[in-house]
Amino acid sequence: MSFYRHANEKIGTIENIYNGDMLPDLAINTFRNIERLFPTRSIPASPTPKPLEKSPFSLKPFKSQIKDKATETEDQNYDLYDYLTLNSVTGIVVLKEGGMVYENYLRGNGPDTRWMSMSVAKSITSTLVGVAVKEGHIESIDDPTAKYVPVLKGSAYENTTVRHILGMNSGVKWDETYTNPDSDRRDFLRAQVSKEPGALLKVMSELPSAGEPGNIHNYSTGETTVASEIVIGATGKNLSDYLSEKIWEPYGMESEAAWWLDSQDGNEIGGSGFSAVLRDYARFGQFILDGGEIDGKRLLPDGWVEAATQATTLDNGETVNYGLMWWPAWTEKSKKHKAFQAFGIHGQVLHIDPSEEVVVAISSARPKPKGTQPIDDMLFIEDLIENIK
Repeated sequence: MSFYRHANEKIGTIENIYNGDMLPDLAINTFRNIERLFPTRSIPASPTPKPLEKSPFSLKPFKSQIKDKATETEDQNYDLYDYLTLNSVTGIVVLKEGGMVYENYLRGNGPDTRWMSMSVAKSITSTLVGVAVKEGHIESIDDPTAKYVPVLKGSAYENTTVRHILGMNSGVKWDETYTNPDSDRRDFLRAQVSKEPGALLKVMSELPSAGEPGNIHNYSTGETTVASEIVIGATGKNLSDYLSEKIWEPYGMESEAAWWLDSQDGNEIGGSGFSAVLRDYARFGQFILDGGEIDGKRLLPDGWVEAATQATTLDNGETVNYGLMWWPAWTEKSKKHKAFQAFGIHGQVLHIDPSEEVVVAISSARPKPKGTQPIDDMLFIEDLIENIK
């Protein structure tokens, strides 16, 4: 990696991140230095960065009336300063029609600060699956998973498809509880900490079935690593190089990024560990808003973005509010706009509103992996978008 001004800061451990047991200064240092926790692969900046021109729109002062989470009885009025402070935000970038409406950084961060994505990485991985489909490396997302990841033959994933993996509808048992040391998520983390080649897929191959594939939705970070292995198996390229070649360089990302590996010189961990500057997360959101198009060339199959970002109907008729590793909106106003999000633990948010042509990228350093956002992100972002004039 090239020179980085945060590189010598004291940081915590990966266990600290998932336990949520760091004080603010240490958490901030850790979240902007996650490439020091595991081996990584670098994704170079584009030699021709895509400019983020100043927008003719601006963000007007506003107050957002949102029910107080502590009492659930009284509406509270929150302005932008309340949101940035109470939700432990470290950076925010707002684009409308591709132009920069608002940008701000806190807690020592700046435009040059790389920040962890955690589960935002899942949406990047699923997008690379879409690129591989468009290029013909993956014939269909209804292909068997084991066609591209042969090591999963004979496991509970034997009868799953790429579609099942992308929607986390495999029917394979999984406990995602971050703070429970006995959960599958923490077993996966321990395998990651071992840095042994193949350890992550060994964890996945030993999981039991919980039901028929396509009939059970079960959020699983482990399945995003299965998705990343599908891309690697189909293309013969590692995820970082494929991302660099297809999106990062041609779309004009301005800064170097990094991605955690399962071992030294190994494979990328598809569900977390991607690190980039906030402007480039916003650019990625704009790429998705544009339908996956670069210089007039469509990189994703027709209808991919809409299918990936809206609710899924399981084979048994049940509807789940999850797409292909994207979260469809769950509030009434955002649902009307067909908005969707990628988000990660500790408060990383990439919100995309197709109706308003707005992308909002937020980095945060919330004290616990989940449940410590005093102000509801989506409700506040809705009001923010309404006040771009």
